[in-house]
Amino acid sequence: MIILYSNIISPRLQYICRFIFEQQLGISFLITNDHSYFNNSTAFKLNYSYESLVAADWQLRPHKLLFENDIKPQDCDCFIFNQRKAFFKNGATDFPFDILAASFYLISRYEEYLPHSKDSYGRYAHENSLAWKNNFLDQPLVNFWIFDFARMLIEKGLKDEIRFPEFKTEISYDIDIAWSYRYKGIKRNLGGLIRKPSLNRLLVLTCMKKDPFDCYEYLHEIHRRKNIKAIYFFLAAEKNGEYDKQILPSCRAMQTLIRKHADLYETGLHPSWQSHSDYAVFSAEKNLLETITGKEVTRSRQHYIWFTLPTHYEWLLKAGITDDYSMGYGSINGFRASTASVFQWYNLVTESETGLTIHPFCFMDANCYYEQKLNTKESYDELLKYMKVCKQANGVFSCIFHNHFLGDDPMFKGWKELHQQFTSLLLQ
Repeated sequence: MIILYSNIISPRLQYICRFIFEQQLGISFLITNDHSYFNNSTAFKLNYSYESLVAADWQLRPHKLLFENDIKPQDCDCFIFNQRKAFFKNGATDFPFDILAASFYLISRYEEYLPHSKDSYGRYAHENSLAWKNNFLDQPLVNFWIFDFARMLIEKGLKDEIRFPEFKTEISYDIDIAWSYRYKGIKRNLGGLIRKPSLNRLLVLTCMKKDPFDCYEYLHEIHRRKNIKAIYFFLAAEKNGEYDKQILPSCRAMQTLIRKHADLYETGLHPSWQSHSDYAVFSAEKNLLETITGKEVTRSRQHYIWFTLPTHYEWLLKAGITDDYSMGYGSINGFRASTASVFQWYNLVTESETGLTIHPFCFMDANCYYEQKLNTKESYDELLKYMKVCKQANGVFSCIFHNHFLGDDPMFKGWKELHQQFTSLLLQ
């Protein structure tokens, strides 16, 4: 057990201590501002203050961030510590920065609450981030800091056994457009044929050829053989729009597809583009998905990874969503919150830890193809790079695929083979 002394016991301090000590190191902790209690304790004593406490086993000098209750620009000048970037320098020689405050800054997404520029879709632009500006977006930096911190705790006399989380792989699929041609109706298919005549479309519509986006049986077989517990997110917009081109959930075939997956896998909501500015639309889509599946929907991932803090996470909680899978960028692969670990969302506006569990992802096929313009070999190398670094961090390698990448559409040639190569590794 660790006893941590601090002049101020704030919600921010309690939150980040739970994440680091309990969730990442497997160690219980207690925070006190009582000198006598701290001095007389037989547990490992960590002094998180600028006071001189002779009974302390180690002193970690604090940054002011965890003792504030407002949101304002912070001085985050980076420097190198143990060959990695760090910030919130504290002048110490053994551990020269405040890992508690720096980790909180990154995981809470503090910078996203500050004024910032948007990308072409209206999202928080990754170029704003400290991680991008300082070249550590491709690293779960917080996890690696915690390794260094754990070594220092042991050197300073911690006797408790540290238990890091086990590495896991989490595969999920976004079903944005379930079929390329089938079940789109006469009007949409006729319009498509007029704009771009296609023998392939006619063959699919006359049931002489499989729809190019239909990869569901292939995925079922892969998951069955590899015992993969995949998660599927379904777009359930009640009408189509510029960025919502799904087969409508009123279609019987679409309902059958959703129900089949809900019977075999964990499923979640993929809130439509239209729902971004209207909670009523979002809530209606969730209710509709629950009606189709006959199950409570508790998982969600934003379409186009478009969300704004704290608004959309507050919506999720209000609607009964317990797990969100949107914490990543829809413009580039990497670690948006600088961690490969699952964590609870901390609402900086209300200054409270919430019941919303965040599952960050670091790799998405659409980022490789549309945004980073990588070919399939480069994409596969990137996928392996992120899986390797998550394994080094004892984290969760969370990756996203889309069904239309994994079918037989010539536009996405090579992606099905990439997926096969990747899943073949999961047995090793």
